[in-house]
Amino acid sequence: MIKPVSISIQNTQDGFAIVEAILADNPEAQSSPLPAMTKIDCPGRLEIRAESVSERLGRDWDPQEIHLSVISLSGSVDEDDGSLIIFWR
Repeated sequence: MIKPVSISIQNTQDGFAIVEAILADNPEAQSSPLPAMTKIDCPGRLEIRAESVSERLGRDWDPQEIHLSVISLSGSVDEDDGSLIIFWR
């Protein structure tokens, strides 16, 4: 059985763009909208691509900015200039 990873993002303007990008780039991901946040679960691995978020925000977005929107996450994190990946080792 593949262990799911998850991330919870604040429901803000940037947060909605991040969630939209995550769901577009990770077809297996499922979102659960809540009053103040959106929780996303995905089996095994979740990739957040800077290019996808930038397209939705209409400006350059650095993956480090995600720390301003994250409420919680479950999994190991690997970051670089182009993406942030959540996975289980």
